[in-house]
Amino acid sequence: MYKRLFPGLAAALALGAPLLALAHGISEADQQRMLDGGYLMYIMLGATHMLTGYDHLLFLFGVVFFLTGFRDIAKFVTVFTLGHSITLILATFLQITWNFYLVDAIIAISVIYKGFDNNGGFQKYFDMKSPNLLAAVFGFGLLHGFGLSTRLQQLPLGDDSAAILGRILSFNVGVEIGQILALCVMVGLLALWRRRPSFKRFSYAANLALVYAGALLLLMQLHGYQHDADPDSFRFPSQEHRHAHEDMDIEKAADPSRDKL
Repeated sequence: MYKRLFPGLAAALALGAPLLALAHGISEADQQRMLDGGYLMYIMLGATHMLTGYDHLLFLFGVVFFLTGFRDIAKFVTVFTLGHSITLILATFLQITWNFYLVDAIIAISVIYKGFDNNGGFQKYFDMKSPNLLAAVFGFGLLHGFGLSTRLQQLPLGDDSAAILGRILSFNVGVEIGQILALCVMVGLLALWRRRPSFKRFSYAANLALVYAGALLLLMQLHGYQHDADPDSFRFPSQEHRHAHEDMDIEKAADPSRDKL
């Protein structure tokens, strides 16, 4: 049993990050290896994706930033988990998808929203109470789950409906494992920081940094979408590229000393 378990675990760790980052470029051999690796492979991929998903982690950081009681943390995390599990499972199984750059761009907006809300932005700039936080976390959870689904749908899931559902659920279990591990670190560090005077002094700056990080992620995803939607506009036209090299050759022939520099 262990001889089967550990090679599969090692393969999942080795494949996890590259496959999730470059899912559309998975070779047929790697696809078959994932399918042969069983549900453990998809659990590891789910955990890897959550632990390397900066947008998910930043949003969770914003959610738990001012929460001190275990009950409150458990309540909001459960609502977020319920939200992203619903869309992850249903959207993947029903093959409902969208451009993942645009989905991730909207997820980046959720990070901006949480930092803005934590700093009292609605009260300061709109003279209104913050929208219901529990409802907001659930709504953004649905969105984050759709983002997870767009990535998962780029990976091989097989043809059998029961096996597909099993792999989706395994991926979701992995996401929850990664989320728990990340939250343990976040909550622990925040608990230690709250005991220091610097927490009150820098909590506003920390959430402002959250807004800036979300804005940066938003710009990155929109830039990625531009590449994806119109890749030719970002390429060096081959004809101009050839002419550029011809011009360089002419300049070198006219001035041989350039090669010696």
